[in-house]
Amino acid sequence: MCASFLSSLHDRTIIYEMFFIDIQRTFHFDSTLWSSKNEFNLPGGKTGIDSEETKLPTYWNTPFSKICLGMKVGQQIKFTVINMHANSLHSLIADGKYRATSLGRNRWKSLIGSQASVQLNCNKEGFNAVCSRPGASRARIGFVANNEHLCDSCNSRIGFGTAGYNDDTISCGNAAMFSGDNGNQFIKTMGYILVQ
Repeated sequence: MCASFLSSLHDRTIIYEMFFIDIQRTFHFDSTLWSSKNEFNLPGGKTGIDSEETKLPTYWNTPFSKICLGMKVGQQIKFTVINMHANSLHSLIADGKYRATSLGRNRWKSLIGSQASVQLNCNKEGFNAVCSRPGASRARIGFVANNEHLCDSCNSRIGFGTAGYNDDTISCGNAAMFSGDNGNQFIKTMGYILVQ
């Protein structure tokens, strides 16, 4: 799915690296890095797919038609693509407004692999996917779900720039409690967001 992104990483003709999100809290949902036009660790964006966190100016100044999302669990990186046109990632995220995507729960779970778990209801996905109760699951880019039919007290999420109770330290990855479809999971990952 992201083959054209990855093959062009070396020549930089098509690829625009946006974020590499480590298992730190640097890119937590509440971080001002999502709303600002400030770079973070610019040299880290020149090292390729690795464990260097970075935010490049392309976050706010690069229009695109595809987003490649990747998560590294252990030594394996899994990717998926969102087809979407926008002026920049900043234009989709910084204002905090919800913008839906339609990948579906299984595509989001595929970023984690067989260990992934999310609750069965709500199934809200996209940019600024937030459940309404304070402290509930939320994601700057991702999928949130609940064991109840309402999207208020969600206890599960997969995504980038996440937060929520049960484990608020997971900024990128998967957290699930209370009837997740694969049990309780707390998986921190390295995340990659690339646009084309």
